[in-house]
Amino acid sequence: MSNLIATDEPPEAVRLMVKVYACLLLAGFSLVPAYLIGYLYFFQDPTLLFENHLFHIFAITAATLAGLFVTYVTWRCYQSSGEPLLRWMTLGFLGFVVIYALHGAFTGLAHHNIWLFLLYGPASRLVMSILLLIGMLSYHRPPDAADQRMKARPWLTWIGLFLVVDLAVAYVANLPIAGNLAVRLSMEGGALVLSTLTVTILLLRRIRSPLMTIFIISVTAFALSSLAFILARPWNHMWWLAHAIFAGGFFMLSYGVGQAFLTTRSFSRIYSQEELMVRLAEAMAYAESALQELQRTNQELGHLAATDPLTGADNRRRFMERVEGEIGRTKRGDAPFSVLALDLDNFKSINDRFGHQVGDDILKSFVEKCLDSIRPYDGVARVGGEEFMILLPQTSLEGAHEIAERLRSTVANSSFHGLQRPTVVTVSIGVSQSGRDGDTIEAILRTADQRLYHAKHEGRNRVVTAFKTNLQPLP
Repeated sequence: MSNLIATDEPPEAVRLMVKVYACLLLAGFSLVPAYLIGYLYFFQDPTLLFENHLFHIFAITAATLAGLFVTYVTWRCYQSSGEPLLRWMTLGFLGFVVIYALHGAFTGLAHHNIWLFLLYGPASRLVMSILLLIGMLSYHRPPDAADQRMKARPWLTWIGLFLVVDLAVAYVANLPIAGNLAVRLSMEGGALVLSTLTVTILLLRRIRSPLMTIFIISVTAFALSSLAFILARPWNHMWWLAHAIFAGGFFMLSYGVGQAFLTTRSFSRIYSQEELMVRLAEAMAYAESALQELQRTNQELGHLAATDPLTGADNRRRFMERVEGEIGRTKRGDAPFSVLALDLDNFKSINDRFGHQVGDDILKSFVEKCLDSIRPYDGVARVGGEEFMILLPQTSLEGAHEIAERLRSTVANSSFHGLQRPTVVTVSIGVSQSGRDGDTIEAILRTADQRLYHAKHEGRNRVVTAFKTNLQPLP
């Protein structure tokens, strides 16, 4: 396989020439709109206009719908990766759509209130350039926490701010100062300066990932579109060219978002040379599918050997291995872990009264409730008939007590199939923490078992995290 992948390395001088040539090509492509702007600026006939309101409304409607779709795709990428850049890009697209849509909606007012018609365009580009600049400055920052991504309130707040901008633009458009070109040019100039600043900082930071290259080219198009709008007059050819340049940059950036969505959902991790080589190696290794199938079968056998056949929970051997692994991590400086020892109260009497089939169903339902109450990387094990243990990595005694109490309450308030209505299933739980209650597996599990014993003596259906005295015999 390595022979197929390996190739003769070209001379360094040739590699350098290819790199320079590629950079020149990208720079030339990015500046194509500048050539068109220069051509129209020097050679267009200022008397030529194309004032077609219906076409303008159609174009803005198409741009708005495309913007909404791209906003949604970018938001989905952000939900998956948590990349701050994608969060600000989502807001940039959303702000642009919410403000720019009114540029099309007020097309019919072009002859009655030209500024109400015109000012929403530069306002939308200014807002978008601000948010893209902030997004670029957040590039390579740690991803946002999963719970933060799902909160609706920040997004609703931003939508409210964008609507405030809409109202502010409408207010300014009806003031006497709206007739001063400086109002429109200041917003358009602000978008030009901010977009140019974004590109400059990206180049200085030497960010060369494929999607960020698309980002640079797109923002360059946004800057040049603002320049074209500054030089243009409504309905002349420069004005339409400015729209086309902005649309080109927008659609190119949305293409990058689409590539992120279809691959890694990230702008910083996609299509590097190393990843392409890995993908090639994986494709060539497809011929070894028989070996992979054998490995999968072995894994399934290993899973069966490590789980309880009735409930699907880990068995004692697997649980002990996981606890040993957590002890090793705590010795390397990781946070402590906690262990829960659980026992279903009076389970033997339930078995005797309703039969072993009902008892088995209760055990399986109990494990399901345990899994629902803990995190995906926590572990549940059946270590006896109705005895269970739960491993809680990186969890203090206080946090483990909250989890145990939630589980205890869930079980006590649940109805189990096959039981008569007055019959209630409860669980007693003992809790221990590594370090605080010992550094060896024997000490930690023994403490959890002793506290479970205390929970039983104190009346069952409770959680114990500390030893009590003056225990009475079990009733």
